[in-house]
Amino acid sequence: MSAEKPLFRKLDNHLLGVADLDAAISFYRDKLGHRLLWRSGEAAGLALPETDAELVVHLKIGPETDIVVADVDKAFALFLSAGGVGVQAPFDIAIGRCARVRDPFGNELVLLDQSKGRLATDADGRVIGVERRPSRDDHEQTS
Repeated sequence: MSAEKPLFRKLDNHLLGVADLDAAISFYRDKLGHRLLWRSGEAAGLALPETDAELVVHLKIGPETDIVVADVDKAFALFLSAGGVGVQAPFDIAIGRCARVRDPFGNELVLLDQSKGRLATDADGRVIGVERRPSRDDHEQTS
């Protein structure tokens, strides 16, 4: 079985587990120069200047690499049919859906889609919700 298009679209983020969120933000932002993009109670995203992928520091999970796919449920099924292993079946997250998989070589990856949108933040970068992505139906209604 072969996919028509590559399954992986782009890297979303590289996530690092940290014990102290404020100290991690201070280290990566203030000492290493990465701009803070967003912050929640348990995580923060920092800019990587030559890509739209983020460096994320998180109190509860990590390390992991999150890869964007068009549709997590379809990607999960394709990954398994290609010989990969499901570690965690698709589940909802704030911005869309997510799943954990392991390739035949033991590498664990996180697949995610942004089907619900992107994180919305206030002027201080604190997450205040999700900015919904316009759907094709929305576009057709306004055209």
